[in-house]
Amino acid sequence: MSRADCSDDRCARTGAGVNYREEVVQFEHAGDALIGILGRPDELRSSTGVLVIVGGPQYRVGSHRQFVLLTRRLARSGYCVLRFDYRGMGDSAGEMRPFDAVDGDIGAAIDALMRACPDLRSVCLWGLCDAASAAMMYAPADGRVAGLALLNPWIRSEATIARTYLRHYYTERLVSREFWKKLFSQSFSPIASARSLAGNFFRALRRSDGKPSGERTPFQARMLRGLERFRGPVLLMLSGRDLTAQEFVSVTEADARWRRTLQPDRLKRWELPQADHTFSSQEWRAAVENETLDW
Repeated sequence: MSRADCSDDRCARTGAGVNYREEVVQFEHAGDALIGILGRPDELRSSTGVLVIVGGPQYRVGSHRQFVLLTRRLARSGYCVLRFDYRGMGDSAGEMRPFDAVDGDIGAAIDALMRACPDLRSVCLWGLCDAASAAMMYAPADGRVAGLALLNPWIRSEATIARTYLRHYYTERLVSREFWKKLFSQSFSPIASARSLAGNFFRALRRSDGKPSGERTPFQARMLRGLERFRGPVLLMLSGRDLTAQEFVSVTEADARWRRTLQPDRLKRWELPQADHTFSSQEWRAAVENETLDW
């Protein structure tokens, strides 16, 4: 077990809320061994567990130990919760694979969580970035999934990121004091910036309608189809200072199917205006934990 996972008290935790323990869980999928860390409360307060899906490429601790802190807060609140490594990541065996090809890993992790906590009847999937996207694609196919907590979902294509840069990045640069300071101090290259702007402009003109191309349906279309089919509650959490979140908002607001799917009667939308992509400050992480628990 990584030292980032557990401290010297052998993973027993006390404090506000219920006591809990952290345990290493090993399970298999397609002949490969996967590793997870289970937070097991002494007093289970819900028959719904939580599976934290880790966006990549990273492992189960998360940026700024975010997933460690989240799962401990959930376990202290009486939830049985598991965070794990995909095959090929962290301590799990096997070949590394893209986020849109991890359905088997997610299903095996749900199996492991429900075996470890047999009183569970359902599971909520919690994911940041492409883990949120993976959760959308997986959820409707597994009746055990009761809810989705989605943070800054990844919906990127070459065209959509170009549009996002044009809409947000360049606009912010033009009103930035730092931009004009660099310009007048001659530490800024207008020609290079103009080329970058032109490149993004022409990429933004390309179509990105999510229609199938070749044999494989684009993951963006699979995300939409998955969320359309999923009937459980959904929490959508968005950072205000994050291009990934801004890109998701831009794409979904421009598409009628996405707009219907993201209506307030279908999900709860929560935004943290000053937060970055990974909610890197203690204040922002705590806000995410509180919103997750309230939901």
